[in-house]
Amino acid sequence: MTALLSTVDLSLQFGGVNALSGVSLSIESNSLHSIIGPNGAGKTSLFNCLTGYYQPTGGSVLFADRDITKMGAADVAALGIRRTFQNIRVFPRMSVLENILAGAHLLAKSNLYSILVGTPEFRRNERSLHERAMASLEFVGLAPQAAKLAGDLPYGMRKRMELARVLIADPKLVLLDEPAAGVSSVEREELSRVISRIHTNGICVVLIEHDVELVMEIATDVTVLDNGRVIATGLPHDVRTNPDVIRAYMGRSRK
Repeated sequence: MTALLSTVDLSLQFGGVNALSGVSLSIESNSLHSIIGPNGAGKTSLFNCLTGYYQPTGGSVLFADRDITKMGAADVAALGIRRTFQNIRVFPRMSVLENILAGAHLLAKSNLYSILVGTPEFRRNERSLHERAMASLEFVGLAPQAAKLAGDLPYGMRKRMELARVLIADPKLVLLDEPAAGVSSVEREELSRVISRIHTNGICVVLIEHDVELVMEIATDVTVLDNGRVIATGLPHDVRTNPDVIRAYMGRSRK
């Protein structure tokens, strides 16, 4: 099967520091691929290169056989690649529904004239976006909170709201940066179900996650970074028992 997303010898330098060194990976369209590793391993730097926030120093990024290495973030998003961030990006004084609609700007078809005049096309587009937003909220279990202020949501619900905001854009690939960080055990289970459901619905998912148990539960494939390099990739169980991974990530050897 052809990879949906791949990198070849990807490198990234900040001054004299190598954040990424020769990272090559291949992610299939039907996978839920997790990228793990200790703090400072280069995981978020890799995401930033994949999504156009950073320009790599060397190597290439391919999406659906298209070279996107030099594309900016907006152009990458327009191809159907969407992401979340470690720090939740919320408009706290806007409603939950309005926050979701903020993720649909690439779908908006109205020009300034149609907005000012309120043409039938504008009204149809507004109804369509509203329906898509509500469907996204329903998918993550937040439809009853649509009218609430986003700033009033508990932390775990804000995390799910971010997922809904990504989904409204009908992405081909979703990249999640530590989606379960800081959430309660109950919200962790709900997030796990939502992420698995996204994958089941045919969307490729790549996630960075420190919760190894969560990764082992839901990932189809795992890549491990350490000091900006790939030290292992494969099935979750095989990666977890890899001696290099145990030394680098677990910090101990198993008997």
